[in-house]
Amino acid sequence: MQEFGFELALCGHLEAASDWSEWLVARQLGGAVFSPGSRIVDAILVEPGPAFDARTRITPDSIPALAIESDVGVGRATYWRDAFDCHPETAREATDRAVELGFFEVERRGSRRYVRRTTRYPDDWFSRLVGIENKPDLAKPGDLERQLRVDVSLGLFDEVILATESYVTRAHLNRIPEEVGVWRFDPDSGEREVVREATTLLSDEPGVELLDERPLQTDIAIVSAEEKARKRRRIAERAYGKGWRTYELPPCARMAPTDDGRPHCEHFDCVVDPGSRCGESCPGFEAGEQWENELDEIRAERSPWVREPSGVARRQSGLDQFG
Repeated sequence: MQEFGFELALCGHLEAASDWSEWLVARQLGGAVFSPGSRIVDAILVEPGPAFDARTRITPDSIPALAIESDVGVGRATYWRDAFDCHPETAREATDRAVELGFFEVERRGSRRYVRRTTRYPDDWFSRLVGIENKPDLAKPGDLERQLRVDVSLGLFDEVILATESYVTRAHLNRIPEEVGVWRFDPDSGEREVVREATTLLSDEPGVELLDERPLQTDIAIVSAEEKARKRRRIAERAYGKGWRTYELPPCARMAPTDDGRPHCEHFDCVVDPGSRCGESCPGFEAGEQWENELDEIRAERSPWVREPSGVARRQSGLDQFG
């Protein structure tokens, strides 16, 4: 549980820290372009941009990337199938979800459904992105060096930071790219020391994605500035809807969440992962009431995320119109 507890403690700390409190904090998001599942970034910080308020008015959830990237506009309604360059079923799912969120509205013309956006998507709602790799114990680095080399060469994030609980030596610093910033963080006290400042990466220029390494051969992909911009928007959008409290609190009487919403178990006296540690098979389980919306309430109080936006739709359209 060391890495899970460390990660949640750091996210909660950053959400409250004076130098990051106006940023959005999320965790466990894909950080690659050509091979999305090959790089999962532990924590992400999103700096609000000039149009942040416009984004908060649309929905508290993540808007489907395909809906944002579609040819659906705010003017004349478009036949939904013609607006997407993907499989019709995938397009239907993105359309249905966009309508449910109030980002699309729908009208019927005979047997056909046409959609239009209820508002323009504000591309400049976010500014900088910071990616954080959590490695509490540097004595067990795993694939750390390769992961950070991928992050630096690709340059999806404006800054990349390694966060650890270990004492950081010169040897540690020499083994990771010099562009990577280093923090030493104590999850118990909440103290964070900046061991090395991060270097700003060229996030608006082409990057190199490392795909595979074998003896005598390294496979790479050149990622254009446009592809990076699209992926950065997808990361920011997912971060806005997802946040870092991605777990559900179990209906256990011994679950006592911390003030910032971390799942603390009174039986084990520590933060636990509800997805793997909780349930009736747990020796400390004691049936209790189901937690409802507590984590959303905490996030709304502690971050710039807006839980109940004013909305932008001229009229709300229901999914029953898609029958």
